[in-house]
Amino acid sequence: MTQRTLAGLLAVPLLIGLWVTAALKPLPFVTYEPGLTLDVLGTNQEGKEIIEVSGHPAYRDTGELRMTTVYVSQPEPKGSNSLFELMRDWLSDEDAVYPYDAVYHEGETVEQNRQEGAQEMTSSQDAATAVALEELGYHVTEAVVAGVAKDTPADGALETGDVLLRVGDTPVSTADQVVDLVGALDEGDPVHLLIRRDGDRRALSITPELNDGRPQIGIQVGTQAKPDLPVEVDIAIDPSIGGPSAGLMFSLGIYDTLTPGSLSGGATIAGTGTIDAAGNVGPIGGIQQKIVGARDAGAELFMVPPDNCAEALGAPNGDMRLVRADTMHDARVAIAAWVKDHDADLPSCEESEK
Repeated sequence: MTQRTLAGLLAVPLLIGLWVTAALKPLPFVTYEPGLTLDVLGTNQEGKEIIEVSGHPAYRDTGELRMTTVYVSQPEPKGSNSLFELMRDWLSDEDAVYPYDAVYHEGETVEQNRQEGAQEMTSSQDAATAVALEELGYHVTEAVVAGVAKDTPADGALETGDVLLRVGDTPVSTADQVVDLVGALDEGDPVHLLIRRDGDRRALSITPELNDGRPQIGIQVGTQAKPDLPVEVDIAIDPSIGGPSAGLMFSLGIYDTLTPGSLSGGATIAGTGTIDAAGNVGPIGGIQQKIVGARDAGAELFMVPPDNCAEALGAPNGDMRLVRADTMHDARVAIAAWVKDHDADLPSCEESEK
């Protein structure tokens, strides 16, 4: 046996050992896999209605409105997935692999992630309640100053947290109303505001400055739910489910619970998307995995946030129809149209990509 042959034989187990170590060593990537879906019109594991209301009749009808989830690998230890696991999910058309830093913060723990998810879930439920009540004709939102830019007309006059009640003679309840009314002023005209600060009402006059040709006073405006809503809603789901992505489905579920008849016409409809108090549907993570989960749960219609449309078009949705939902109102109207005619022309992700 030559020296070269002997060296080669000795190298084989070393190479095998290196391959095994590389395959089993955790790598800094995170996996996404389809998670469970949950009918928000149903009951939880304890047999309690997921959506309970007081101060208004509750209507329990047929049909399902399913929120969707994703199984995401844990933040610690960082990169807990081996090469074999990552390759399996990367090759699958139903799973996904993302760099660790694109999903988690450096040093983030499981407990920190859980707490953040729980806070986001609570905020999502509050916004969903406000949106559903607004859709029913209640006035439960208000416009609030979210920030004041330095050296602008509003600097020193308005403060973060001020609630805007009127712009001129017009009552306002959303950020969009404030922006539209201020933007419609003629150059040099002051804007007269009625605000609420620390429980007291105050009248102010501010003269806007032109910015890109539009009158602006230098504030960021948000829409928030009023502190005391006329209908109390309690959403009871497994506390291990966190995050804000069920907002749209919660708002549709609350609306359905507060109105006679089945919003879904007795069918199974799923979806995802964050919701703000103005009813706008925001983007989420794991859209393709959520579509797969909804497909496997038998959903016929899936509501897609507009910012997730491009990615959603690549998901294996089977016969399930994808509908773009810009707002909760748009989603409700689309569902109603589909219930009347399953071939109805609905907002689509294909249209948004043209």
